This record gives sequence, structure tokens and C-alpha cells, in this order.
Amino acid sequence: MYKNILLIVAASLFSPVLMAQKDTTKQTINITSSYKPVLRNAVKINFSGSQLLSESAASVKPYNIPSQNLFYAYQPISLKPLALMHDTNLYLGNRNYIKAGFGNFTTPYVKAGLGFGDGKKMLVNLYGSYISSNGNIKNQDYMQFEGKATGSFFGKKTEIYGSAAVSQQNYFLYGYDHNVYDFKKSDIKQHLQDVTVRAGIRNTNITDYRINYNPNIELNLFSNVGKLNETTVIVNLPAEKKFGDYFSVKAAATGDFTNYYSKGYLPDNFSFNNNVIRIAPAVTYAAPRLNINAGIAPTWDNNVFVWLPDVYASFQIKENVFMIQAGWVGKIIKNTYRNLTASNPYLATITSQRNTKETEYYGGIKGSLGKHFNFNAKAGLVNYNNLPFFINDTAAANGDNKSFVIVNETRVNNFRVHGDLSYNIREEFSVTAGVTFNGYTGMKSNARAWNTVPVEINGSLRWQAFRQLMVKADYAMFAGGNYLTKGNLSYSFKPGSDLSAGAEFKINKQFSAWLDVNNIFNNKYERWHNYPVYGLNLLGGIRYDF
Repeated sequence: MYKNILLIVAASLFSPVLMAQKDTTKQTINITSSYKPVLRNAVKINFSGSQLLSESAASVKPYNIPSQNLFYAYQPISLKPLALMHDTNLYLGNRNYIKAGFGNFTTPYVKAGLGFGDGKKMLVNLYGSYISSNGNIKNQDYMQFEGKATGSFFGKKTEIYGSAAVSQQNYFLYGYDHNVYDFKKSDIKQHLQDVTVRAGIRNTNITDYRINYNPNIELNLFSNVGKLNETTVIVNLPAEKKFGDYFSVKAAATGDFTNYYSKGYLPDNFSFNNNVIRIAPAVTYAAPRLNINAGIAPTWDNNVFVWLPDVYASFQIKENVFMIQAGWVGKIIKNTYRNLTASNPYLATITSQRNTKETEYYGGIKGSLGKHFNFNAKAGLVNYNNLPFFINDTAAANGDNKSFVIVNETRVNNFRVHGDLSYNIREEFSVTAGVTFNGYTGMKSNARAWNTVPVEINGSLRWQAFRQLMVKADYAMFAGGNYLTKGNLSYSFKPGSDLSAGAEFKINKQFSAWLDVNNIFNNKYERWHNYPVYGLNLLGGIRYDF
């Protein structure tokens, strides 16, 4: 009995082991859960400003391919009393050079230029020239010296620039009757001296507020040594704000202040100021084919207030082919002694300065035909108030007529027509020609527009014949105006013409030989009454580049 009980207990203890050894099938466990891991949203900083709206429309900007030829701007120049064209340099791309020569009329000529800097951080240029001549008429002598230094210093977004220049010119009042009068050279000398210093700062990249600026100041000291001094300060404050791609608002404030005083003038010296202040706000629209400037310029001319228009526009009919232009513009021309002698260096000491108000209505066309031919035509009606005319001093005590005085015309109209054209083949060949007609009418204080030019014709040719040879030619012609003689007798000038030609031959990398022949027709015309110019003159020499 006890044996049976022990067997039952042992079987109950070992039965799980025996069953595990016998069961060889695999068992799997599936775990089911509704939990899914999720990343939490990042916390953003919310700005108070509204969000920018996305631009869904594609912006297409116009791209104009420039014409593949050079367009030389035609700039008519006034005929000088001397026919000798002293600026004979044909630039061949070098910044450092010395050019020297000699010609008839005992004419030494020297010109030099030096350049420093890489054009990225700084740029400094130095220039200098000297020329003098002795004419066939007694005291028909001339001398000119010029020296100039310019510099620019470039920052990341701005350019600081400045210049200093000095020039001296000697003229002699030889326009008298040499059979009757005999003057000492010192008594008829016009020693004109000009010193100019200029400085300014401008942005090279548009600012964050899309503003362009260029404030600058200029100081000029001008004198006819021993006779008068004239000091001028000019302050310019221009700025422009752009709105979008086409619109902009411009404003410019200019102050032009001049002090003039004479020396040794009998019976009494003169001293006065000549000040002009101008403010010129304008709104501009500059699209690829349409440009409009709408502005007005309130101006104070020696405390006299005037409104001046500043409205002009151009419309391109067809890309790079034809453009219509029109405008209504006005300005005050300061008749300082410096500005007047730039036209006529034989001017006597002036006793007053009256500025000229100019208003012009004009219209015209310009464009190009083909790849090389360009043209421009413009017609306008110009109204002047207080326009200065030059007349010989027939009322001088000795009656020698050798100097000029100013007579102002109260009001005069000028119907002016100008046209020019050019033909260019890159840098190899260019021909330009232009003509200007001036028709002065409606005068009240003068019977004629004394010593003005009714018709001017100009032309030039530049030809790179081959790599080493450059050939040039220049032509100028004017129709004679009117002048006064003793007894208030009126006469007309004979037409004058001047043809010049020149060539420069490059011998090697450093040396070139050049020759200029001026006034080939030997036409001793008069631009100013009693002052004939030099006849045929030659000037040649050597140029050294380094």
C-alpha cells in the first residue's frame, strides 16, 4: 500500500519534464497594441508682421542686345580764334606717355600723361600740356599751359573722387590798326589764369533703400592777372530714389556763388556778387522704349525768383532703329568773366554781370539704319532774356577797337535746327558730320545778333588704315554773322572754313611718329572782328609710351 502511494507522488512530480521532452512543436506569441510613436510638432517663433504672399506669376524682364558697333557721340565745337588744333593726341590705349613736337610759327608742343592704380581700389591720373605760337602779325602770339590731376578711391559701395587743375593762357589784343597805334606788349596782354578744385562722393552700388547720391563741391579761382579776380563756389546735392523697375524720384539742389572785383580800373574799381540757387525735383519713368522726365526747377537768380521747366521725353518706335524726342526745358546761364572769355578771350574788363535765362521747346528724331549708320535731327525754339552779344569797343577813348565789350539783348528768339549723322565700323573707321542753323529774331535792344554764328558745319574722319597707322581729318565751316565798326556801321563776316588732317604711325611698342597739318586752305578768316587766325601751319613730332 505504501509502495503504491510513493509511485503516485513520484509520477506527479516528474510528469511535466517527461511531457516537455516529448512535445517538439513550435509556438508563437502575437502582441497587438493601438499605440503608435508620433514626433511632436516643432515650436515656431511667430513674428508680428504679416506673411509675404507668394508670387505665382513669372516675371519676364526685357533684355536688349546692344548694337555690335560703336556709336560716337557728335559734339560740335566752337571755332577758336587760332586755327591751330593743339589737342592732336590719337589715343592708342596707353596710360603713360610723352608727346612732343615742333611746328612753324615757332610752335613748341609737349603733352604728357601718367596713370596709377588698378581701377578697383584706387585710380590716379596726371595730365599736362604746353603750346605756344608767334604769328605773322605783331603781337599775334599765344600760349597755353594746362595741368590736371584726377583721383578716385573705391570702397565696397562708394567712390570718393576729386580733381585739381590749373591753366594759364596768354592772349594779346592785336586787333588794332598797326599803322596808327603801337602798344607795349605788357599793356595789351590778357593773362588768363584758372585754378579749379573739385571733390565729391557717390555710391557705386545702389543702397538698401534704392537711393543714388552724388554730393560734390567745386572751387574756382579765375583771374586776368593784374586786371580782375573772380572766385566761384559751386555746391551740388543730387539724389535719386527708385521705385520698382521703371519709376524714380529725383531731386537736385545747386548753389552757384561768385564774387568779382576789378583791379586798376579807371576811374573806380567794381566789386559785386553773382549768385544762383536752383532746386530741381522731378519724377522719371524709364521703360525699355519710353523715357519721361517730368520736373520743374524753381530758381533764384540774384534773389529774383523764376520758374524753369524741366520736362522731356523720348519714345522708341522700333528697337534700336527709330526714336522720337521732345522737351520743354529751361536754365540760367551765368555770364561770369570766366564763362565769357571761354568764348571770346579778347574781352575787356566787365563792370557788371547779368545772367541769361534760356527756355527751349524742341522736338526731334534719332536712330540708326543698319549696323553702322546713325542719325539725329532736332528743331527747337529758344527764348533768351539778357543774352550777351560781343561788340568791338568803338567808344574807347583812343578808338583802337582792340577789345570787346558786352551788350545785353533784353529778349531774343532763336529758331535753331541741328542735324548730325555718323558711319562707324567698330574702331577701324568712323565719319561724322553735322550742321546747325541759328535764326535770331525779335530783338529790341540791338539791330543784329552781333558776332553770333548763323550756320555751322562740322565733320571728322578717323581711319585705322592698318595696325600701325591711324589717319584723321577734321573740317569746320561757318557762315559770317554781323559786327559793328566806328559810327555804328554794320557789316557781315566773310564765311570761314578750316580743314585739318593728321596721321600717326606706330614705329614699335614704345615710339610713334605723328604729323598734323592745320588750316590746309590757308584761310585767314575772322571769327572775331579784327582778329584773323593763323594760316597754314604744320606740327609734327614723336610720342613715347611707357
